[in-house]
Amino acid sequence: MKPSTPNEYEQIWNLPNSITMGRLLLIPPVMLLLDADAPHRALWAAALFVIAAVLDLVDGWLARRRDEVTFFGKFMDPLADKVMVTALLIMLVAHGRLAPWVAIVLVTREFYVSGLRMLALNERVEISAGAGGKAKTFLQVSGVTGLILAYAIAAPLPGTDIGFSTIGTALVYASLVVSLWSAYDYTRGFVLELRRRGAP
Repeated sequence: MKPSTPNEYEQIWNLPNSITMGRLLLIPPVMLLLDADAPHRALWAAALFVIAAVLDLVDGWLARRRDEVTFFGKFMDPLADKVMVTALLIMLVAHGRLAPWVAIVLVTREFYVSGLRMLALNERVEISAGAGGKAKTFLQVSGVTGLILAYAIAAPLPGTDIGFSTIGTALVYASLVVSLWSAYDYTRGFVLELRRRGAP
C-alpha cells in the first residue's frame, strides 16, 4: 500500500532502510559469481557476502543512532538476512558443499522464527535478537563465507591440514545447534510474555 503522506514515505526510505534494500540488491551478483566455475569469482562472492553482513550491522546501528527505527525496517532487515543466507545455502547444497538436511533445518528454522515474529507483532510482543540469535548469525555468516572461499582455495591453509571447507562446515554445524537453541529461546520468551499478560 502506498504511504499516505510524504513523511511516511521518507520514514520508509531513510538511510538505514535504504542500506537494507541495498543488501537485497547484492544477492544476485553473489549468486552469479558463486555459480561461475572460476576461483577468483568465488573470492568476489565471499567479499560481497561479507560486505552485506557488515552493512547489516551498519543499518541497525544507524537506525538506533539516528532514531529512525521503523516498522518497515524491522520487517525488511531480518528478511534481507534470510533471503541472502537461504539463497546461499541452496547454492552450496547444489554444488555439493553442504548436506541437504542441514540446509533444510536451517531454512525451516528461519521460516519458523519469521512466523513467530509476525505472531508476536500481532500480539504486540517485541522479539528482539538475543545473544543466541546474534551468535547464530555470526557463526552462519562465518561458516558460509568459509564454504564460499573453499571454491577458490581448495588446498589446506598453510601449516595445517585444515582447509576453508572444513572450517566452514564446522561453523555451519555450530550455527545449526545455536539456531535451534535460539528458536527455542524465542518461543519460550513469547509464551512467557503471553502468560504474564494473561493471554489464552
